[in-house]
Amino acid sequence: MRALRFICRILLGLVFIFSGFVKGIDPMGSAIKFSEYFSAFHLGFLGNFSLLFSVLLASAEFIIGIALLLGLRMKIASWAVFLFMSFFTILTLILALTNPVSDCGCFGDAIKLTNGQTFLKNVVLMVPVMMVFLSRNKFPVRYKPFGEWVTLGILYIGILLVIRYCYFYLPVIDFLPYRTGTNIPRAMEIPEGAPQDEYETILYYQKDGVTKEFTLENYPWQDSTWKWVDTKTILIKKGYEPPIHDFRFTDPDGNDITDRILYDTKYVFLLISPNVQKANVAGILKAKALADFCNGGNCSFYALTASPISEIRQFTEKNNPGFPFYHADETTLQTMIRSNPGLMLIKDGTIVAKWSYREFPEAERLKNDILGYAVTYYREKRESLTKTILILTLLLTLAVIKILQLNFDRRD
Repeated sequence: MRALRFICRILLGLVFIFSGFVKGIDPMGSAIKFSEYFSAFHLGFLGNFSLLFSVLLASAEFIIGIALLLGLRMKIASWAVFLFMSFFTILTLILALTNPVSDCGCFGDAIKLTNGQTFLKNVVLMVPVMMVFLSRNKFPVRYKPFGEWVTLGILYIGILLVIRYCYFYLPVIDFLPYRTGTNIPRAMEIPEGAPQDEYETILYYQKDGVTKEFTLENYPWQDSTWKWVDTKTILIKKGYEPPIHDFRFTDPDGNDITDRILYDTKYVFLLISPNVQKANVAGILKAKALADFCNGGNCSFYALTASPISEIRQFTEKNNPGFPFYHADETTLQTMIRSNPGLMLIKDGTIVAKWSYREFPEAERLKNDILGYAVTYYREKRESLTKTILILTLLLTLAVIKILQLNFDRRD
């Protein structure tokens, strides 16, 4: 039984850490998912708190997972995982039955699960959850409470700092379809022989005041006493959907400019603002110098938004960005980059680089070599991020060891 308790504790700890981490590195993605659920359940007034819920959920899952993995404050951790999983198992059952949003978002964009799959996953996880919960008094307490609380506090601050960094800049690990290196046209292709959507046609006929459902195989075509009422087409099986779809842009007159962007032989900068009313104005204005640079023939520049023409006109008259806006689907733009505005660099349909508005490239630095700048930027950012992670990991490890083994006596 001790080995079984150990396995259940470690399994739940790893699942919760992974779930909290992938949500934490993409706080805006989780906030968007919260907004979708609020809208589906007619709770739109909670939309302004979507980001707060996103941060709380990710950090709570992560710290519960850490507590389980390290065996800290096990009585509290056992209650936390039991209440957490009980609530979400019931919730995902409701979601599986009503299906208000196709993707549950429980593992962010790292692993896509339907609502039905999520419910089954939670049912399976309830087995180790109950094992841990019912054995909560049998887990040994190795350290003094203060030491364990301090350790969990340090780790909680650590995940909050990661979430903050990814919110202000971009996710440190990009699970989105539009990650750097993706060739968009190839990601839009449907492989030969891939399963197609399957539909069923339902025919409604009425006779003697009674309406019945029929299919195309059994409808009463020979009986003239039945009168047709309605026809509905229902999706019964979802076919293959390419990673990138609904990738379409239009100019203010409604003309499709998608191919112009994808197959431009020059470098293409895309300024992405899903909603100009919610965009960082300074970020959009910062892109003006970049747009002027591209107008010189060095590259192409397009500003994309899902805002209606009236809002675009109002924004343009007030802020005078100096470039026109083209239209795209809001969900597509939110999936392309987690920043409003954000900047994407494309060459021959391949995503070369992505920037948050807080780190837009300066036009002067692009004059000699656009690709070189992008490569240098990512190399320097990766090296800086790697050094920071290594230093923080080392300091955190030393702090945990010091707290648990030196500053606080072990229990007998």
